[in-house]
Amino acid sequence: MTREGWAPEGPGPHGTLVADALLITSELVTNALRHGGGLTGFTATVEDGCLVVTAADASTRVPVPRAPGGAAGTGGYGWPLMRRLAGTPDVTVSDAGKTVRVAMPLSARPDAATSLIP
Repeated sequence: MTREGWAPEGPGPHGTLVADALLITSELVTNALRHGGGLTGFTATVEDGCLVVTAADASTRVPVPRAPGGAAGTGGYGWPLMRRLAGTPDVTVSDAGKTVRVAMPLSARPDAATSLIP
């Protein structure tokens, strides 16, 4: 999924929505790689007017939101960012690990002007 893959002209998602979708995708994949023992599955589909992105990893540990910066001085931004852009992610845990699912509305949002990426 690349920003260049969606032409800004003509019908299709608004540029802000594309940027937000790419940011959410990046956060999910990065978290799976950094905290989940590796990415074991990934999907991106459109369902009921939402872009639904799922990332699966090998860890059964449920993500715990923490203050940005934290004790180590880095991290802690992904979960609040995803919540701001798409609401609370769904987490499903199984014996094989977990899947985090985020559903972002594709229609114009009232807060679109406050996107985190220009």
